[in-house]
Amino acid sequence: MTIEAVIFDIGNVLIEWNPERFYDWAIGRAQREALFAEVDLHSMNDAIDAGGLFRETIYDWADRHPDWSAEIRMWHDNWIDMASPRIEGSIALLRALRLRGVPVFALTNFGIHSFAYAQTQYDFLSEFDRAYVSGQMGVIKPDPRIYELVEADCGLAPARLLFTDDRADNIAAAQARGWQTHPFQGWQGWAQRLVAEDLLTEKEAGL
Repeated sequence: MTIEAVIFDIGNVLIEWNPERFYDWAIGRAQREALFAEVDLHSMNDAIDAGGLFRETIYDWADRHPDWSAEIRMWHDNWIDMASPRIEGSIALLRALRLRGVPVFALTNFGIHSFAYAQTQYDFLSEFDRAYVSGQMGVIKPDPRIYELVEADCGLAPARLLFTDDRADNIAAAQARGWQTHPFQGWQGWAQRLVAEDLLTEKEAGL
């Protein structure tokens, strides 16, 4: 079936997202492992992605864990260092698709305020035809509801959507809705899939 829109996840597809790597650099691996064992920072981030306030949520968690308060606040104060660097090959594919006139959407677990901030740091985050941001929608992947909301908004049949994401659970949830999917493991593989779907030529895909 013809693809009518291509949907990109953002974290680890267009921007590297590796908080553990940042904390290893900032406080050392042993301290990072102790921090993450004691404080579920990924659950904190899920709360932000579901619509919670950015700074306030993180600083509240810091207040609740005084032994780690300075380190937890880094999640806000050094956030851009965790959400980097850019994945240039994927960004080139996004732009090549748009040049071909293919609608390109984002579907991302991202906080309202952190996404607005990221848009000031990364120009390509304002280049989507539609951006579906979990914090704005009040639901995060892989909840089936977020995929249903995308379908309702764009008006396209699930089988006409091609979605890439680095997480298997997010891919499985999209497949369950009938979406076409690509597990992201690097921009080159994603480029090959876009060529196979006749959405880009090899030259346009940078292959």
